[in-house]
Amino acid sequence: MVIEIKNFAVSIVYGLMTILLFAVLSSLIFSLVLQFSDTQEKSISLLITIISFFAVFFGGFISGGKRKQKGWLIGGATGVFYSLILLSYQFLGHSSFFSLEQFIYHICYILTATMGGVLGVNILSNSNFK
Repeated sequence: MVIEIKNFAVSIVYGLMTILLFAVLSSLIFSLVLQFSDTQEKSISLLITIISFFAVFFGGFISGGKRKQKGWLIGGATGVFYSLILLSYQFLGHSSFFSLEQFIYHICYILTATMGGVLGVNILSNSNFK
């Protein structure tokens, strides 16, 4: 039982690290584009949203592939923990909660990570991914 919980937690950490690494790299790229071009932040907001959903999907995919079972649960948990990290950052750093629009985005993040976890289990369970 303890080993199963440890593997569950390690899988979530792998997924979260994937999401956060992807977010840091894409933020660096977008900040450089915004700094050294005439591009406005409004013009790339849809692209940033698409990339954030891709990052959450890929994080769920990695966590599901790492766990190799119960992809819906591990992916959903990865999405929930990601949303909790963002909620704590927003609450502690900006003293505000999620708006209704942000709440809907985070429900979609959780669903996207869940789908990623299911696909990660099904695709990566036959390989030697560890």
